[in-house]
Amino acid sequence: MACHVALYTASSTSERIAFHTINRATGHRVRRQFVDSATGKPVERADQVKGYEVGQDEYVVLTPEEVAAAVPESDKTLSVSAFVNCSDIDDVYFDRPYYLAPADDAAEETFALLREGLRKRKVAAIAQTVLFRRVRTVLIRAHGDGLIATMLNFDYEVRSAKEAFSDIPAMKIKGEMLKLAEHIIATKKGRFDASRFDDRYEAALAELVKAKLAGRKIAPRKAPKPAKVIDLMAALRESAGLAGKAAPRRPATKAAAGRKPAKTAAPRRKAG
Repeated sequence: MACHVALYTASSTSERIAFHTINRATGHRVRRQFVDSATGKPVERADQVKGYEVGQDEYVVLTPEEVAAAVPESDKTLSVSAFVNCSDIDDVYFDRPYYLAPADDAAEETFALLREGLRKRKVAAIAQTVLFRRVRTVLIRAHGDGLIATMLNFDYEVRSAKEAFSDIPAMKIKGEMLKLAEHIIATKKGRFDASRFDDRYEAALAELVKAKLAGRKIAPRKAPKPAKVIDLMAALRESAGLAGKAAPRRPATKAAAGRKPAKTAAPRRKAG
């Protein structure tokens, strides 16, 4: 089964405020220039080649023609290799989303058939295509009246969670502590609405530009006061209306069990 589709970017940063680098003395824009690290002389574009470092100041040099030859040919197709359960793909592999829509009237029926088949079976299609000069894997799912294709990270691009979580001690949370957490979650339960979340940095930049254009004086932002250190469990108990009750004992971690008290090192004497 083949279906002609059109691919559109689902996210963009083009609306963000962009700055140019300006020469403070002249007010002119500056331009980037590549120079030889040893001679300091500018290197013309025609003389610039790619180099892979294999040692101290040693490089394997690749010409533009050699690099171009390594780029896979693109036939502009999304080749489906398998259908998988949507829950089978870990979110850490998700990269960039794209919208898929029928490319022409003749493709609409086939497109709708594929979309409803994915939705009915609650599965996603794994496909390969050439994007940005690389063969990329994408996950295609039903999304409203269309499809959404999410580019997936390669396995080597995703760091192991074990490395990030290796220092977290093993603890069993139960009883009142767990009920406190459940209570806080229940009181804050809601629905995700992307329009409610503002990019405060972008808004601050826009206001700064407006102020400069209007000739208003820019007041320096006051440094925030140091945050008061609070006991998380005490705050949870207070929020849950359980203040004053006996605090539950925190379970000992495996690492702490049976550990001998450390000896206190003698203070060092300052040199005369």
